Parts: sequence; C-alpha cells; structure tokens
Amino acid sequence: METSSNQKLNTRVWIARALIGLVTFFNLQAAFLFLFSPQAYAPGFELSGAAGTAMVQGMGLLFVMWNVPYVFALLDPIRNRRSHLEAVIMQAVGVVGETALLWALPGAHPLIHASVLRFIVFDGSGLLLLLVAWLVTRQNHA
Repeated sequence: METSSNQKLNTRVWIARALIGLVTFFNLQAAFLFLFSPQAYAPGFELSGAAGTAMVQGMGLLFVMWNVPYVFALLDPIRNRRSHLEAVIMQAVGVVGETALLWALPGAHPLIHASVLRFIVFDGSGLLLLLVAWLVTRQNHA
C-alpha cells in the first residue's frame, strides 16, 4: 500500500506530465503542420513559392528538434529535471526573442506582425504551463 506521501508525489508527477504533455503536444502539432502544410503558413511570413515552402518546413523541423528535452521531461519530470529546466529556458528564450523581434519589426508588415504575436501568445502559454509543472515538482528536488 502506498503511503500518503507517495500518493502526493505520484499525483504531482502526473500533474506535471499533463502540463508538459500539453505543451509538447501543441509544439509538435505546430511542427507537423509546418512540415506537412507549409503552403498554409508561408503567406503569414510574407513568403511564397518553393522558397516559402522550404523556409516554413525548416521552421517545422526546428520545432521538432527543440522538443527533444520536452519529451524527456514528459517521461519523468523528476528524474529528468534538467530536461524540464532546459524546456523552460528554451520556451522563455522563445518568448523574449519573439517579443524583441516584434518590437523591432517595422509597421509595414501586418501579416508578419500577426504571426509573431501568435508565436508570443503560443510560447507564453507554454512557458506558463512548464513553470507550473516545475513548481508542482520542485519539492522533490530541494
């Protein structure tokens, strides 16, 4: 029979997995949409033709690569705490970098402005979920 402490730990681990899993799912969903339907997203970056398709697919590939630590954190957020921290940092870098890009973007690019703003909201939401998952499991690594 599990003790109350073990049950609480197990519950916290599953809460963290659910939160990390949501972020990973949505990140990979975006990656696969960019990889397999790049024509739908290229215009939002003012891109077209073969070059636009390749650029959007390249972004999708980068999204897949960036999610490797997320998957390890998802598998075991306690044992793979470093991967979880890497995911938090990567998500934060995305939000900060995208915000800087948005501020530096000239006003004559409303499609790019809207696309970058969506990334900020998307990555900001993911950052919040990852931070909550980090806090839920932090007591186990004092």
